[in-house]
Amino acid sequence: MHAAIKSALALALFTGAMAASHAVDAKPTAPHHVTAATAAARETARNRAIITDFARRFYTLRQVRSAFEAYVAPDYIQHNPGLGDGREAAIAALTPMFSDPGHSFSIRHIVVDSDLAAIHIFVKPDPAARGAAVADFYRLKDGKIVEHWDVIQPIPEKAANPHPMF
Repeated sequence: MHAAIKSALALALFTGAMAASHAVDAKPTAPHHVTAATAAARETARNRAIITDFARRFYTLRQVRSAFEAYVAPDYIQHNPGLGDGREAAIAALTPMFSDPGHSFSIRHIVVDSDLAAIHIFVKPDPAARGAAVADFYRLKDGKIVEHWDVIQPIPEKAANPHPMF
């Protein structure tokens, strides 16, 4: 063999062996989409725990101030046109309704995906009322509720099917 070929072959074998030894020591890395999916799943799980406890305190135990101070940002954005922005405005507006023993709030569904959550509730202002289906939508950031939207649908006297609303 020519000296040049021997040198090239020796170099190729040497660099291949070096690359193989580094490959053995290398730690495998997950593709970006796998780590992003894991991060999203962690965020959803964390936010599900927050929203579940918020819903328990707010709708079930009716501890408006406790729920809002624990889980709602002071400068939270309110999209309901009848309520002002901010945590204190919400507490002031909601405390009388949640303090009324005639009002009932029955959580039917909680859905959480990443930074968004929805709570579907059956609300009655008094025991004799038909009530309404309410969907509260929340956006979370850094473990706090920062934004709220709601949709309120009164339960009709007559329905076209036997299972309206719930």
